[in-house]
Amino acid sequence: MGQANDVDYADLHDPNAEYTMRELSAETMGVTAKRGGGRDVEITDVQTTMVDGNFPWTLVRIYTDAGIVGTGEAYWGAGVPELIERMKPFVVGENPLDIDRLYEHLIQKMSGEGSVEGVTVTAIAGIEVALHDLAGKILEVPAYQLLGGKYRDEMRVYCDCHTEEEADADACAEEARRVVDELGYDALKFDLDVPSGLEKDRANRHLRPGEIRHKAEIVEKVTEEVKDEADVAFDCHWTFSGSSGKRLAEAIEEYDVWWLEDPVPPENLEVQEEVTKSTTTPITVGENRYRVTEERRLIENQAVDMVAPDMPKVGGMRETRKVADVANQYYIPVAMHNVSSPIATMASAHVGAAVPNSLAVEYHSYELGWWEDLVEEDVIEDGYIEIPEEPGLGLTLDMDAVEEHMVEGDTLFDEE
Repeated sequence: MGQANDVDYADLHDPNAEYTMRELSAETMGVTAKRGGGRDVEITDVQTTMVDGNFPWTLVRIYTDAGIVGTGEAYWGAGVPELIERMKPFVVGENPLDIDRLYEHLIQKMSGEGSVEGVTVTAIAGIEVALHDLAGKILEVPAYQLLGGKYRDEMRVYCDCHTEEEADADACAEEARRVVDELGYDALKFDLDVPSGLEKDRANRHLRPGEIRHKAEIVEKVTEEVKDEADVAFDCHWTFSGSSGKRLAEAIEEYDVWWLEDPVPPENLEVQEEVTKSTTTPITVGENRYRVTEERRLIENQAVDMVAPDMPKVGGMRETRKVADVANQYYIPVAMHNVSSPIATMASAHVGAAVPNSLAVEYHSYELGWWEDLVEEDVIEDGYIEIPEEPGLGLTLDMDAVEEHMVEGDTLFDEE
C-alpha cells in the first residue's frame, strides 16, 4: 500500500538552482524600473490541475497581485505538476510581462534537473503559455499580438482520425468520408503503425513486403476516398527501421499523401535525413525534439519536408515561433503536433496565426465528447479555429467541467 505524497516540491534542495553564474531574476539583473500604465504587476502564486482527458492534461494557472490570472497548459505526463511546483519560487515576485527573461531564468535554474530536453522543458512551457495569457490580459491584447501580429484570422485544423478497425483500409476510408462530410474537416491524419496480421517480430522494426502492401492499401483507400476534398497525412509513430521507412515512403509516392510522419525513431538524425532525402513523399518530424536547438538540426540538415513541433512540449509559444522562424529560412512549412486540451490547442493556434509558414494545428480529441466543455467559448468550427481578439488566449475555463473531469486525487486550482 503506497503512502500519500506530502512532499513540498517547492522546497526541494538543489545546489544548481541555488547557485548559478547566469542568475536571471529581476533582483539579480537589476530590473527594478517602474513601468506605469498598470504594468507594475507581480506573480503571487502558480497552481496546477490535471484533467483526465484522452491524455492527462496539466493545466497551469499564474496568479498576480493585480487580481489578473493567466491560464496555460503543459504537455501531458507524470511529474509535470511537481516540476511546476518546484519552479514556483523562481517566478513568484516577478513581473509576468518579462516572458523571455522568465523563460530563460527557468531554463537556467532547472539546468541540473534536465532543462535541455524532456519533461522539465514541457513543465517550463506550461508556465510560459500561462504567461502569454496573463500578459495579454494585462496589456489588453490577444496573445498573437505578443508574437508579432497575425498572418491569418483563422487556423486550419487537421483531425487525427481513428476507427475500431484501424487496420482495415475500407474502415479507414469510411471514417475519412464521415469526418469530412459530418464533421467538416478538410485535413485528416491516420495511423500506419497498425497491425497487418503479417508481423513476425514486433521488436526488430522491419517491415515485410506484405506489411508494406497493407499500409499502402490504407493510404490508397483513404486518399482515393476523399481526393481533393481533404489533405491526408499518415503517422508511423517512430516505429520502423531506416530501410523499411524508405521502402514504405517509396510505396506510397503515387498517392496524394500530405505527409508521412515519424517513419523512424527520433534519436538518429542521420537516418532520418537519409529517409527524407530518399523519397518524394513529404516527410514530417518534430514532436520528439525539444527547443529550437534540437529542431534546428532537423531543419538545417533538411531532414524534414515539414517540421512538426508540439508547442507545449517543444518549449512554449515563443520557442515554437523560433522554430518556425528557422524553418522559414529553409522554406519549410510548420504543421503543429497537438494532443492537448482547448487551452494549449488555442495557444498553438495563436502561434500559427503569427507565423507565415504555418500549415495547420492537430486536433486529437474528436472522439472525446466533452473536450470543448472545458471552456466557455467555441474553439473548432468546421475544421478551423477562429483566432480570438479578446485579451490573452481568449478562453475562459469552465471550472465545473474541469472539476468534473479532474484526475482522481488532484485538487482544483483557485478561481480567478
